[in-house]
Amino acid sequence: MSMFCYQCQETARNTGCTKVGVCGKKSDVANIQDLLVFVVKGISLYSSELANIGIYDEKASDFIHFALFSTITNANFDKEAFDQMIKEGLEIRESLKKKLGEVSPETKIPERDAALWYADSTEAFDAKAPQVGVLSTENEDIRSLKEMIVYGLKGVSAYTHHAGNLGFKNQEIDVFMQETFAKLTDDSLTADDLVPMVLATGECGVKAMTLLDEANTGTYGHPEITKVNIGVGKNPGILISGHDLNDLEQLLEQTKDQGVDVYSHSEMLPAHYYPAFKKYDHFFGNYGGSWWRQDKEFDSFNGPVYMTSNCLVPPKESYKDRVYTSNATGYPGLTYISNIGDTKKKDFTPMIEHAKKCQSPIELETGEIVGGFAHNQVMALADKVVDAVKQGHIKQFFVMAGCDGRMKGREYYTDFAKALPEDTVILTAGCAKYRYNKLDLGDIGGIPRVLDAGQCNDSFSLAVIAMKLQEVFKLDDINDLPISYNIAWYEQKAVIVLLALLHLGIKNIHLGPTLPGFLSPNVANVLVEKFGIAGNKTVEEDIEIFLG
Repeated sequence: MSMFCYQCQETARNTGCTKVGVCGKKSDVANIQDLLVFVVKGISLYSSELANIGIYDEKASDFIHFALFSTITNANFDKEAFDQMIKEGLEIRESLKKKLGEVSPETKIPERDAALWYADSTEAFDAKAPQVGVLSTENEDIRSLKEMIVYGLKGVSAYTHHAGNLGFKNQEIDVFMQETFAKLTDDSLTADDLVPMVLATGECGVKAMTLLDEANTGTYGHPEITKVNIGVGKNPGILISGHDLNDLEQLLEQTKDQGVDVYSHSEMLPAHYYPAFKKYDHFFGNYGGSWWRQDKEFDSFNGPVYMTSNCLVPPKESYKDRVYTSNATGYPGLTYISNIGDTKKKDFTPMIEHAKKCQSPIELETGEIVGGFAHNQVMALADKVVDAVKQGHIKQFFVMAGCDGRMKGREYYTDFAKALPEDTVILTAGCAKYRYNKLDLGDIGGIPRVLDAGQCNDSFSLAVIAMKLQEVFKLDDINDLPISYNIAWYEQKAVIVLLALLHLGIKNIHLGPTLPGFLSPNVANVLVEKFGIAGNKTVEEDIEIFLG
């Protein structure tokens, strides 16, 4: 095999991609990403020791977040970018080694692979990469647990990166990540050592999602119930996708009075729910659906497309010249928009001028989507919700958060939503909502039957809502609530959401459309026996399990 990757739900045969990624990632990029993760572990050996004696290195922490985020599925496909990151990472690692030697010369760090650190060419990187990949851990159970932790921390890195762009950071999260990566270099760890680390990673995930929630709401206000237009206007437009609200704000500011409208796509839809963005009349609406539809929707949009984060599909030639990337996202041949100097500021002038020369978007649909049901908004409706439950108008809530994807089997989630009884309510977040958020499922006493909390990180809101309802109903166990979990996953941000829910004690989660390929049979059995994790069956069978 020329590569091995099984970090996403679409991995080949649910066992691993070995020639080219289903996502479109080539083998050389997959291998160099493994090498970058290895470099992060090397940095962490030193940064965690420095943290133990009270020395926190912000540059190292920022690098780790950015590097890990870049390796998430559908984020960065540009090998040259990874070569540069590895060179930068090695420089950071050597500077930390020097600093540790100066302040604590008695501390000895094992040289896990000394030859790598002094490699000075990309050819040496390419030769070393296959030796440090996933399969370098031979025991499949140890490998499974270690990779689950790594993928969870990749998800953490995405959320902390977005929070950092808004000026919100948390040293406790950074130090935990670095200590954990340092521990993962220890080949003597047993399954008994690793299982607690998995749950601790879930606890870190809760802190990361809390941090990003504080960053987003502290900067742009708490989401409000909002109707979002899904039609198009007459002006040329820029389509913004991904998750980074800081980039959206800058784009909206720079496109004011330019005769260019801005549309959200996929995970940027929930930006419309924040009060701060409502003042922009040219933030016209949402265009299209979830990330995997972009090969058709980017074509018909006609104008520039700006990818602020992951969920990029290798672009077709027909629209490739209109796609711009930034932050941890990249693809060979696409225009990359860098920060200005050491700031978080960007200049979107070239993209705006490009938009002015384009036709307006082709209309795909008309109507509105209703959302904005994050924890603050739902709590404002708490009396109404609780009363509907007590009177029996709402019998059950279904958390159907997570990711969307291309597999035909994901039609299950649309069919499941349609088949739910009319006295049930769906709580959702993430792009999984596109499987049912345009269905006319009605309401219960004015409460919509689909309550969209926002982006995938806003799964945190759904956990907060559950914990608040537990208090209201005075229940000892959160699992006694009338809430069932039927979650779709695709990539590593969904992994950290799952681990966070397990840390909070939530059990009997159904996870699909397939269980992760990185779960060895023994590890999968532990999740089933200890936490009640289950895969999907048929819609009819699962509804009977949930409601029978």
